[in-house]
Amino acid sequence: MQQYNENLKKKVSEEIRQYVSFRIGNEMFGIEVMKVQEVLGQVELTAVPGTMPFMKGVIDLRGVIVPVIDLRLKFKALEKQFDRDSVIIIAEIKGILAGFIVDSVSDVISLSESEVQRTPHFSTEVETDSVEGIAKYNDKIIIILEVDRIFRAGEIEQMIQGNR
Repeated sequence: MQQYNENLKKKVSEEIRQYVSFRIGNEMFGIEVMKVQEVLGQVELTAVPGTMPFMKGVIDLRGVIVPVIDLRLKFKALEKQFDRDSVIIIAEIKGILAGFIVDSVSDVISLSESEVQRTPHFSTEVETDSVEGIAKYNDKIIIILEVDRIFRAGEIEQMIQGNR
């Protein structure tokens, strides 16, 4: 009975975090909801010459120029045309706003710390530095991303310079 009570106390004291879940190809991903500012449908992008291949352009978001990145290309997946399900997730990365083009957004999910398995050593098309962990939610595997680590320092600087 004492072990049961200790386990119950541990579960009650665990931090619950919320994630915006989205799809790229057949994979489900999640990013912490506190990093997401909004989700946009189709908007007109302005291409910026000489930028990184995964940077599709910039948008004017209420007077703020925001770089827009195709996460399919960043994660080395096949490029896909923007369709009716595609969205741009506007998130904060190291103090700047950036847009992520994803195939579709699902919903906001809540996960406890124990539901997110830390996985520092595995190989996928997603750079492992950006993977916070893996979780199972409604019988689906979700790759939890740490948005501040999706881009290397030099890539963030290039995005900022591309907006000037």
